Amino acid sequence: MTDPVGTPDRYDAVEMGVFSNRLLSITDEMGMTLVRSSFSTNIKERKDCSVGLFDHRGRLLAQAMHIPLHLGSLQGGVEAVLAAFEPDEIEPGDAFVCNDPYLAGGTHLPDISVVTPVFWQGELAYFTANIGHHTDVGGSVPGSSSHLARSIYEEGIRIPIVKICRRGQPDRHLIELIALASRDPEERRLDLGVQIATNERGGRLLSRLLEKQGVGKLRQAADDLLAYTRARMANRIAELANGDYTGEAWLDNDGSGDVRLPIRVTARIRGSELTLDFGGSGAQARGNLNVPDSALKATCFYAVKSLLDPELPPNGGLFEAIGLHAPQGSIVNPASPAPVAGRASTCQRIARAIFQAFAQVLPADRVIAPATDMNAAMALAGPRRRGERNFVYLETIGGGGGATRESDGMHAVQVHITNTTNLPAEALEIEYPLRVVEYALVEGSGGPGRRRGGAGIAREVAATADGITVSVRMDGEFTPAPGLFGGGAGGCGRVSIRGGADGPEAVGAKLATRALPKGRSLRLETPGGGGFGPPDERAAADLAADLRDGLIDVAGAAGSYGADLLERAAALGDDD
Repeated sequence: MTDPVGTPDRYDAVEMGVFSNRLLSITDEMGMTLVRSSFSTNIKERKDCSVGLFDHRGRLLAQAMHIPLHLGSLQGGVEAVLAAFEPDEIEPGDAFVCNDPYLAGGTHLPDISVVTPVFWQGELAYFTANIGHHTDVGGSVPGSSSHLARSIYEEGIRIPIVKICRRGQPDRHLIELIALASRDPEERRLDLGVQIATNERGGRLLSRLLEKQGVGKLRQAADDLLAYTRARMANRIAELANGDYTGEAWLDNDGSGDVRLPIRVTARIRGSELTLDFGGSGAQARGNLNVPDSALKATCFYAVKSLLDPELPPNGGLFEAIGLHAPQGSIVNPASPAPVAGRASTCQRIARAIFQAFAQVLPADRVIAPATDMNAAMALAGPRRRGERNFVYLETIGGGGGATRESDGMHAVQVHITNTTNLPAEALEIEYPLRVVEYALVEGSGGPGRRRGGAGIAREVAATADGITVSVRMDGEFTPAPGLFGGGAGGCGRVSIRGGADGPEAVGAKLATRALPKGRSLRLETPGGGGFGPPDERAAADLAADLRDGLIDVAGAAGSYGADLLERAAALGDDD
């Protein structure tokens, strides 16, 4: 692989590092502005948002440490601006909005991107961009994600790349059009305003940097930074043995039926070149689990960076070192108008497959067993307490992390392409007519092994008013996280409705607008992570601690770890 034209033979490491950190400080400031100023709980509490900086050519220079999957929408939005508008059509004070996966580089419709050009001395110099996951943008169900959808037209309002601000003035008619497609238009108006202001804040900070350094110097630093990132990733790839390494993961179904669906990837390493080939993956899904181009790219870039060079600067130089092939008409390259709202669940399985492929070529101390690797989402909707507005409460629930050679898997975490926090029980109960019944670890859900997988999450939420409906999307009900190098599989997920006269009602892991009467509750139990190494090699002291902490019960321990190890662990527990 040759370096781009104009790339210097040597880099000024100090200046490049200072430049990268300055940009990251701007994205951090933008991210804090977006979170602290937003009105929806999904952004202000759960931080389901991201920000980034791009140069005038649309190359990513820096992304805040938020949601890896959002990289696809941010990049796609900037590319859509440059494709749709001539340079003389972009003016100071403009801002653009989009969300469409097929028309504007989005990954699904609830993720709305705002892109703002930054001018310096009359010349386009940068773009600031941010994305917010809006809890509802219309469609057939509250939360805008139904496994029953057969096309993107059922998933909400489609926004191609259009100007939301002209010469500094927001287009209130366009904002109103977007807001009124939602079941909670007031939140949409307010959060869109915050997104516009967040980019303006980033633009002011960039202008200060340009004032100090000058556009020429900063552009050279950007060229050096991207070339360095590209070369460093190529070096990491070149350190691996040439060959084809295949990984596989399975979805419970395609969102509409009981047939499991494969995700297959072959990592082809040839010198410093890497291609990820998804030949053999399942056909385009009937349900909403399809993955548009920008989501596939974001997932692949995240996975390779995490595996080969986690400290690599987060910029577009990484993209140039990795080739992708996804068969047309497959679940990883769908044709419009296929539904895509549940793409995150599939992206998690894509990450699992890539990690599985690289486990065959990386040293054992650099691989990790599969984790929960799904994106469990629950959406509860209905009238607010005072009845003047409707609400849509959306939350994605984490699960168990995979074990490594040196450590047990983490409990109750978001993994891979999601990085949101939870919505605290206090905030949920203040904001909505809901009550958190239980929020705990799922006993026995961590896969057994020399190192145990992490435990999944039990999240149970009850309705305290009438008129509330629930929708659920979760994978891993039938396809647990496999262990690695002899480790056992993690536990599967479960969904139930509770509080009825006949006791808990087990329901499928995909629901659409199921009524939840007052006093009844929805309970999700998410999958656990896979174990690492043979279970009979687990230290007796570690097993004793698991029993003491309630992570496994005696019966489960006997079946997984054997009677002799359990007896030694029990003796240690007695000594305590």
